[in-house]
Amino acid sequence: METEQIRILVIEDEKPIADILEYGFKKEQFKVRSAYTGADGLKAADDFLPHLVILDWMLPDLSGVDVCKMLTELYNIPIVMLTARGSIDDKVYGLESGADDYITKPFDLREVIVRVKTILRRFGKAVKGQDEEREIHIKDMVISERERTVCQCKEYIELTPKEFDLLVWLVKNPRQVFTRVHLLDEIWGYDFMGDTRTVDIHIQRLRKKLHMGESIVTVFGVGYKYVPEE
Repeated sequence: METEQIRILVIEDEKPIADILEYGFKKEQFKVRSAYTGADGLKAADDFLPHLVILDWMLPDLSGVDVCKMLTELYNIPIVMLTARGSIDDKVYGLESGADDYITKPFDLREVIVRVKTILRRFGKAVKGQDEEREIHIKDMVISERERTVCQCKEYIELTPKEFDLLVWLVKNPRQVFTRVHLLDEIWGYDFMGDTRTVDIHIQRLRKKLHMGESIVTVFGVGYKYVPEE
């Protein structure tokens, strides 16, 4: 995926902020489209087919969290929440809703661009890797690394990019215990600026979506491991 081909959708109701983001991304040779309401953002996602979405929490018609949930149900694309709400509870809620990263206002444009590049680089690596297995079979589940899909009991399960990467990492390293910090480094990257609760949230979502409560095991005081069912 070449940089000039990458499409960024900015959903932000404050036009000056949207303009700043659009200017910064275009300067980095991204293709950018802005939408100023949640409804217009959803329409733009369908038409523009972005590789990543910058999504404001507070929109005039729909909650950014609701838009985030709708987008994750429809598309397998990273979403970065942008908001003035900076409490830990707000961050956790945003991540639980499907966001892959969370940036608080006021922000430094350089930081936003670096975070976006990091997410796209890691997501792009997973898409382009040539040595990956075509499929991973686990009981009633088939994981396609090439297509980045998960099929369980003949039904496709929608996962966010980070959920998918985390699942693949765990199942390809069975019975190995990984700390939350290790998982942050491997899946989100060393320059991720969130905290270890991000890992907990994504683990909880994987367990719920894939009914893997007994397979993804919490090692108290340490982290997590995947234990194949006998």
